[in-house]
Amino acid sequence: MTSDQRPIGVFDSGIGGLSVLQALQTELPHERFVYLADNAHAPYGEKTDLYVRQRTHAITEHLLAQHQLKALVVACNTATAAAIHELRTRHPQLPLVGVEPALKPAVALSQTGHIGVMATRGTVASDKFARLLDSVRGQAQFTVQACNGLALAIEQSTLPGLAEAAEQRITELLKQYTAAMGAFGKGLGQMDTLVLGCTHYVFVEKPLKALLGSDVQLVSTGEAVARQTRRLLEAAGLLRSDPAPLSAIQRLSLFTTGDLHGLEAAAQRWLDLPQGACHKAPAHV
Repeated sequence: MTSDQRPIGVFDSGIGGLSVLQALQTELPHERFVYLADNAHAPYGEKTDLYVRQRTHAITEHLLAQHQLKALVVACNTATAAAIHELRTRHPQLPLVGVEPALKPAVALSQTGHIGVMATRGTVASDKFARLLDSVRGQAQFTVQACNGLALAIEQSTLPGLAEAAEQRITELLKQYTAAMGAFGKGLGQMDTLVLGCTHYVFVEKPLKALLGSDVQLVSTGEAVARQTRRLLEAAGLLRSDPAPLSAIQRLSLFTTGDLHGLEAAAQRWLDLPQGACHKAPAHV
C-alpha cells in the first residue's frame, strides 16, 4: 500500500469549519490538514450566490496551487449549496466532500416527527436545500429558521475586544430564533430534534442545550463528513499509511484571510492548538 503524504484541504467562511476539522482529525488521525478560514469575507450566509461561488473558486485554486491537496472538504453549508456542483465539474479528479444540513439523520432520530432546522439565510434559500427538504417530504414535519447574524456573532466571540458583546449577542439570537420556531420537547407536536445547519452553530451547542432542555437532540454533520472523506480516500488509495505520529504543527496548518488573533483564539479554544499552527493567508487570496 502506498502512502500519500499530501494534505487534505478544508475551508469555511470562518471558524465554523473547525468543528468539521475536529471530526476529521478523529476519523483520520494519520492525515495532514490545511485549513483556510475566509474571515475577511465572512459570513457567507448573508452574501449573494455569485459572491460565494467566486470566493469558493478562488480559495480552491489557491489551496490546490500552494498545498498540492489530495482532497478538499468544503466545510461550509452555504458554499456547498452555492458551488459544490461547479467544483465537481472543474476538478473531476479531486475527491470533494461538502456539507449539508443533516435532515435524513434527524428523521431517523426524531420520536415526535417534528424537526427544527437552524441555518444561514444563504443555505435556506438555496436550490440545494430545497431539493434536500423535498427528499424527506412526508417523513417528518420541518420548521426551518434562517438565523441572520448568528454565524457572525460566533466569529466575533473569539476576537479581542468583541468577545463579551458577541457572547451576549449569541444568547439573544438563540433565544429569538428558537422562540420563533415554536415549542421544543417530547410532547405531541413539539420539536424533539434540532438540526444545526451551519458548521458555526456546533460551537453554541452548550447554550442551546441549556435553552432547549435535555429532551431535545442536536444533530450536526461533522462525523458524517469525516466518514465520507475516509471512504473517498480509501477508494482512491490516497490514505497516509505511515505509522509515525505527527506533531500538532506537522499535522495542522491553519490560515485566515482576516484577523489572525481571532483564528489563534479559536484554534486554542476548540482544538487546543498552539499559536504556531496559525498563519495569515497571502493578500491575493
